[in-house]
Amino acid sequence: MSTLGEFLRSRRAALTPDAAGLPDYGERRRVPGLRREELARLAGVSVGYYVRLEQDQSGGVSPAVLDALARALRLGDDERAHLHRLARPAAPSVRTDEPERLRPAVRTMIDALRVPAIVLGRRTDVLAWNRLGHALLAAALDVDAPGDERRRPNWSRLLFLDPHFRTLIVDWPGKARDTVADLRLLTGRFPDDRRLAELVGELSIASPEFAELWAAHPAHGCAHHTREYDHELVGRLTLTDELMALPDDGQRVAVFTAEPGSASHDALELLAQLTGPG
Repeated sequence: MSTLGEFLRSRRAALTPDAAGLPDYGERRRVPGLRREELARLAGVSVGYYVRLEQDQSGGVSPAVLDALARALRLGDDERAHLHRLARPAAPSVRTDEPERLRPAVRTMIDALRVPAIVLGRRTDVLAWNRLGHALLAAALDVDAPGDERRRPNWSRLLFLDPHFRTLIVDWPGKARDTVADLRLLTGRFPDDRRLAELVGELSIASPEFAELWAAHPAHGCAHHTREYDHELVGRLTLTDELMALPDDGQRVAVFTAEPGSASHDALELLAQLTGPG
């Protein structure tokens, strides 16, 4: 799991003086990112205080200081919220080590959809998928696996450890970055979730790509994206995925749609016919 200091260091290292609006005096710099004193000046805090923040030695950071740091670091809305959560982690709102349960109404909802859909839990476990979601993303897996906690697939684990997904998702590196960024937000939201921490540790050891991305500390949501897929049955599809939060703590539903009348829409219709009952 990340700390406030780790996140500040990663974002400072990623911000160039030019992007921060600092003048270029032609001097050689040992690293491309901002120096601590430069960021402290931009945020309006003392260098000593900022150093203590990076060392996780200064508690009780005010919201005003956090907002000033977010502005100086050019953080987006998701990164700003993540910064505040790291500085003032909330008390656990759920018993985070317990298995996640899917409400029957959510299962009924995704089954009624005529487009691919999956439900993800707060650890990116696949809690459910409808028939077309299974056919699009993971036809080689047992369609009933999400309903069994012992066999339940995990989206992050599949993406980084199953070679199928590297060929299915055309821009796999982009999807990998977005997934790690989403996991960063989840670990900030559920800092006491032991199973989530274990997942991050497992992937950091098993996947060099995951470890490299995790060390870069990306932190942004994945609300909607348009991506291309190379499906073994119906070929190339361009689909937009919408990730929507459910009232259940940390659970989300992802729905995949194609532009009406497009070749991708026709391909989804064909996939439904090829993989339908009977």
